[in-house]
Amino acid sequence: MNKISLFVTLLYALLCPLGILAQEKVRQVISINEMFVLADQNSKSLRPDATGINEAREAVKVAQNARLPEIDASLSFSYLADGYLLDRDFSNGMKAPIPHFGNNFALEVSQVIYAGGAISTGIAIAKLQEANAQLNLDGSRNKIRFMLVGYYLDLFKQRNLLGVYEKNIEQTKQVLKDIRAKGDEGIVLKNDITRYELLLSNLELAKTQIKNTLAILNNNLTTTLGLPNNTVVEPDTTILSKVLPVENNEYWTTVAVDNSPALKQLSLAVQINEHQDKIIRSERLPQVALVAANYFDGPITIEVPPINKNLNYWFVGIGVNYKLSALYKTNKSINKSKLAIQRTAEQYDDVKEQTELAIKADYIRYLEAYEQLNTQQKSVELANQNYSVVSNRYKNDMALITDMLDASNAKLAAEVQLANAQINIVFDYFKLLYISGTLQKLRITN
Repeated sequence: MNKISLFVTLLYALLCPLGILAQEKVRQVISINEMFVLADQNSKSLRPDATGINEAREAVKVAQNARLPEIDASLSFSYLADGYLLDRDFSNGMKAPIPHFGNNFALEVSQVIYAGGAISTGIAIAKLQEANAQLNLDGSRNKIRFMLVGYYLDLFKQRNLLGVYEKNIEQTKQVLKDIRAKGDEGIVLKNDITRYELLLSNLELAKTQIKNTLAILNNNLTTTLGLPNNTVVEPDTTILSKVLPVENNEYWTTVAVDNSPALKQLSLAVQINEHQDKIIRSERLPQVALVAANYFDGPITIEVPPINKNLNYWFVGIGVNYKLSALYKTNKSINKSKLAIQRTAEQYDDVKEQTELAIKADYIRYLEAYEQLNTQQKSVELANQNYSVVSNRYKNDMALITDMLDASNAKLAAEVQLANAQINIVFDYFKLLYISGTLQKLRITN
């Protein structure tokens, strides 16, 4: 082996471990607060709404431009052909020489001083749309956070379930070992061993399915939070020890009415439609503007023969514009705007009612989750006692293998349901926050 080949081999040997290490999983404990901060920074779903706020702010500036004066300037140069004079009966025609070089410069300025409130109303609508854009972001943040909480707590739940299954697999392997020993002594039938082997196989399959679910949930979280692909999210276990407020149904209903982005947006929609109605009505009012202009033209063609000179003149005055057709055209538009206002008000009432119903239903589920936790804690205690009794009886040949299977399954089911019950309390609380529209601004305190 030459020196170059030796160098390449050594370099490869040194770099390979580094490459392997780079692919190793990095476990990272992330609290719910940290998850929310990362989502605000990195979630691609929130970026369009954030851009929409900037767009709405610029729209306010555009609407405010209507208060500024209009200034128009024009400059032109032209070639004028000779004219031709005729009598009214089209006889006695003759050529009329005209200076061929023409020029025109005009400067016109106008400032609206009264438009029936259309300008101020247009600015008000733009500001309401800016507020609506902020509510779009709040609503999206509320949804993203609830989705992440679902992933996060489901990840937590699946990890608990994985621990329960691993513990039961370990116990099942020990029982299977004991049964096989008895089988060698001819005390246990082969069919009994097979049934426990089947139980172990099902537990192993369930464990694999849980691990796959964990991988999917972890990928959903890391992608949304903008974390490296090799990050393994570890839930903050202290969340279960936090005291979550219970309050009462009236409290949550009031919070929802005051904070729900959907209700706020519908309230804004009513206001926007009311302002649109004002703009339509303003069409029946005259528009008054200050005007000023300066013109510099040549040649002077209004004279016969034309005068080959430049003429400069200016004026200042007040212009009034009134659309007479608005007297009979705007009636239908006004009726339409009234119906739009009524429709959005009815939508607000409907969404408010649905929100109150959802709050009441989920508040009941929230209280129910505490009852389920108490019940499942007692169920686990009883299942463990039953399993211990049946196991001792089986070892003393006082119980059948089917009794052991039933006791093992009951113990597993109780432990799984307890793990779920602890997470369900947290999830139901966050669901109340989501429906009430307060999840988007929540910070969990210690």
